[in-house]
Amino acid sequence: MTVSKTDRRPRGESARVLVVDDEADIRELLDLTLARMGLAADCAGTVAEARSFLERERYNLCLTDMRLPDGEGLEIVRLIGANYGETPVAVITAFGSADNAVAALKAGAFDYLAKPVALDQLRTLIKSALNLPQAAHSQSSTPDATGIKGQLTGESQAIVYVREMIGKLARSQAPVYVSGESGSGKELAARLIHSQSARHAAPFVPVNCGAIPENLMESEFFGYRKGAFTGADGDREGFFQAANGGTLFLDEVADLPLPMQVKLLRAIQEKKVRKVGCANEEPVDVRIVSATHRKLKDCVDAATFRQDLYYRLNVIELKMPALRERQEDIPLLVAAALARICGANPPELTPEAMRALCVYTYPGNVRELENILERATALCIDDRVVLDDLQLAADSAVEGEGGIAGETLDDHMNRVEKQAILDTLAKTGFNRTAAARLLGVTFRSLRYRIERLGIDEGP
Repeated sequence: MTVSKTDRRPRGESARVLVVDDEADIRELLDLTLARMGLAADCAGTVAEARSFLERERYNLCLTDMRLPDGEGLEIVRLIGANYGETPVAVITAFGSADNAVAALKAGAFDYLAKPVALDQLRTLIKSALNLPQAAHSQSSTPDATGIKGQLTGESQAIVYVREMIGKLARSQAPVYVSGESGSGKELAARLIHSQSARHAAPFVPVNCGAIPENLMESEFFGYRKGAFTGADGDREGFFQAANGGTLFLDEVADLPLPMQVKLLRAIQEKKVRKVGCANEEPVDVRIVSATHRKLKDCVDAATFRQDLYYRLNVIELKMPALRERQEDIPLLVAAALARICGANPPELTPEAMRALCVYTYPGNVRELENILERATALCIDDRVVLDDLQLAADSAVEGEGGIAGETLDDHMNRVEKQAILDTLAKTGFNRTAAARLLGVTFRSLRYRIERLGIDEGP
């Protein structure tokens, strides 16, 4: 077994790193670099040796090559993810092996490095990994009752899953693609991933790709040198430099023109950018989170978005649910929004107003709910919001491709039926026999409808 000389250091003296590589010179380079950073290292040359080390020692980080004599680095990534979840693992790939890097990130790797290993990138990766929060998921397990601006409020299965995913994604450096409809909270999700990650102290830089004129794209993203073009009176940093060490959030990424997509792909792959008017590239340490309300795969199929860039951005997808898919969260969202809008003394909603909010389909999702409540609080009298204050009639008449506000007729009827049953169950204290009597149906018919509609009858 190949054991680093640093294995003789007393246990617990410093953070420990497991290095897995079949090339002795690479192991020695990594060992020496780690020692100069004050870190202890154990070095293994095979998957079997790495397993043996993992069984005996707890590590703060693992660095593994992708190709090993008795297996693949992906085996180590999956082993650590399954059994040693608190240990981030980074892979070392052959130059130009983009597919291997993406596969490793999808398998749960924290980050990757390409051979030949650049020591400045290695040190940056190590520092990021060792600063990871030890329980990032716990920060997002409870919704913020103060409002819907800073947290993902709700207790539905859909939003609980999103919060769990954000906790996992915060422990990685993998590019994340956030999909979902307009107003569903894509930027909020990106901010939460950043705030719970090792990059939380560095900048979060949001960019609306659809709002930048095409002729300014390159200079806005990568910066420029003085005199690079007319009006360039001084050096200026771009979005990548501004986000260095942190997270760059590319909203509406599908709006990027094809020439800019090529340059963005190179910046992501090489982790370097070149300012306009500058001959040299400079390294940048940026995590990319992207989003769009469009279906990015459809853009690839339509040849308006590069497939290779799509696969680099969509390493891990986080899908934000539409509000109509988590309507049980609406009362909590309403309470949070009113507290944010009105402070400690929000107006009271009549039962009719709350019921209308709970069955509305929200083409504009959470953002539309906020707008409705802001309007209602401005119109209400005597701190009491009634149905007319919501002004939902005009909005609900908007029709999308699927019918009423984007619904099919069956979806619309099921939603109305489900709400009627929930309202009646609430009135009867969830007594099914009494609810069936009020609804004018048999007990057996009500039981069937409850099962068919997936109604949760509460405690």
